Amino acid sequence: MRACVCRQRLGGMMIKATFGLTKEPFYRSEVALLPQQAEAVEMIRVHAQHGGFSVIVGHPGVGKSVIREHLEHLGKERDTVVVSFSQTMHTYQPILKQLAESLQVNAPMKDIEKELIQAAYRHVQSQKTLYIVIDEAHLLDVGILRKLRLLFERFPKKHNLVLLGHPELMFRLSMTCNEDIKSRISYSRQVLPLHDDDLTKFVVTELAAVGLGANTFDEAALQVVLRAVQGNLRLCRNLCYASLIAACLDHQRICTVSHVNAALLQPHWRSHDALLKQQVKPQRVPS
Repeated sequence: MRACVCRQRLGGMMIKATFGLTKEPFYRSEVALLPQQAEAVEMIRVHAQHGGFSVIVGHPGVGKSVIREHLEHLGKERDTVVVSFSQTMHTYQPILKQLAESLQVNAPMKDIEKELIQAAYRHVQSQKTLYIVIDEAHLLDVGILRKLRLLFERFPKKHNLVLLGHPELMFRLSMTCNEDIKSRISYSRQVLPLHDDDLTKFVVTELAAVGLGANTFDEAALQVVLRAVQGNLRLCRNLCYASLIAACLDHQRICTVSHVNAALLQPHWRSHDALLKQQVKPQRVPS
């Protein structure tokens, strides 16, 4: 992890030095919400006024993490409390303990549910809205989800339990045996891969935010990026960033197809079949 962070910092320094920037694109902390993300955040806030249960699903890399980060950012507002769980490989009790710690509840485990409910009422009486955000919720056992749903039904209004996960989460909740959970969902959204036009706007916006022109990626290079990432926001960000580094290594200020292809040569961009073929040496044909 430390090595990865060091490489990213080195890459950021290289990009800023080559292009004369004070900020690096694609890894800014103040990333703007895209339209479907903004709509999801707004609807989560609306449903929180009446005791919401929201489920946001999507394949990895389509933008769910950005939604989580913006919900966490709401916690900086005076009238909002956000409890965010990013590690869901837990049983029910550790989740309650983390929730109790965030809400400043100190009670033995046998009384913790009652104390959490009372703490939630105190927050509401203080004119605060409570958001409980669970990322990677598809990894949670359905039994834990059922317990959480029953717990938050006893919370006062002005709260929203938000589950973020892969599409399989909704498939599981759609099963007849889980109808008691699904019937309580007040808002749901599937975050879809982006169209090429939206991805192009994302790239241009990220470049403009740090003072780079839209032509930093020439047209051919941008088309290669769009074909490679197939609507995946995270892949687009990573590939553009890697391509900028390749341009820096080439002492160029314009990303061309050769720079994008240089980034695509890295093994993690290869398909499973391509990686297997790479490991097999071609046999020599006897003369």
